Amino acid sequence: MRIVLSGGGTGGHIYPALALAKEIKKIHPDAEILYIGTEKGLESKLVPRENIPFKSIHITGFKRSLSMENAKTVMRFLKGVSKCKKIMKEFKPDVVVGTGGYVCGPVVYAASSLNIPSLIHEQNSVPGLTNKFLSRYVKNIAISFEESASFFPQEKVVFTGNPRASEVIGTDGAKGKRSLNLDPGKKTVLIVGGSRGARPINEAFLDVLSEAGQKNYQFVYVTGDVHYENVQKAVNESGSPANVTIVPFVHNMPELLAGVDLVVARAGATSIAELTALGIPSILIPSPYVTNNHQEKNARALEKNGAAVVVLEKDMNGSRLLEEADRILDNQENWSHMHQASKELGMPHAAANVVKLMENIKR
Repeated sequence: MRIVLSGGGTGGHIYPALALAKEIKKIHPDAEILYIGTEKGLESKLVPRENIPFKSIHITGFKRSLSMENAKTVMRFLKGVSKCKKIMKEFKPDVVVGTGGYVCGPVVYAASSLNIPSLIHEQNSVPGLTNKFLSRYVKNIAISFEESASFFPQEKVVFTGNPRASEVIGTDGAKGKRSLNLDPGKKTVLIVGGSRGARPINEAFLDVLSEAGQKNYQFVYVTGDVHYENVQKAVNESGSPANVTIVPFVHNMPELLAGVDLVVARAGATSIAELTALGIPSILIPSPYVTNNHQEKNARALEKNGAAVVVLEKDMNGSRLLEEADRILDNQENWSHMHQASKELGMPHAAANVVKLMENIKR
């Protein structure tokens, strides 16, 4: 089987594609995979790390207001489609899969124009513009939240879950803790703002760093590359509490997640897939800067089932963060309830579900 994968821009689109690639190779060891992304996107760094052949096209997203840039984007789209057709005629894929981000537009559209079977995967409760556009051209639409089904042609929709969920199942939490020299006997809170970090979460935690240093549990604080130096400087000035570990990025996130007891994070689709696959209670702080406020809608789906506490960014501060962490970690009954509720929402076989869809539509 020969497969083209595409997904770009943020980890939320890329990590599901990489998880799918691993599942494809697991089920079909002889499969050949080609990834098409953008040179400037995060995928250009993450995909080659996985030894997956990578080709790039130049494409940008549409502005939501009238702009001459949109005319340029149309031209880039058409050029991207032309380049993708050339790539696919050489590679001859049996199926093309898009996991979101504007790079998928020309990739999946090119596949459709060449009559190559294709499908898209939507990670969020509210779809982005690219997947809405592509929905008319693909054979199937895999979704992670039942709430997103209403945005697509019903006959094409299949609820699969997010492939990233499959990545964290069976990982070694003890190994994840050892990789950061954490105390294996202490409960652990992971605070992370996504691949680029989140300044409001950083600032809230820094405000109560001394108080956090007095807790009987430990913190792993993933700042994001862009915020790391400033945060590390502030931590050093406050005396570097022994129970707080600061890192800019975590490459073995599945292993680390398997070893933690509580996660404080944004409400991106990838994070939610990981949390529910492992049944990890969470404090979710949705980003207010995303399209259609989809992160809050993602988070509310967990809150509704008792798996997470949702705190809007405008209401977020360090004291509130520690209060919620205490309420969850210092009360075993609360933690167990949230753990079970989270696990009930998990889709551990999501990647295999998407592979089945591919097998059904491949030419």
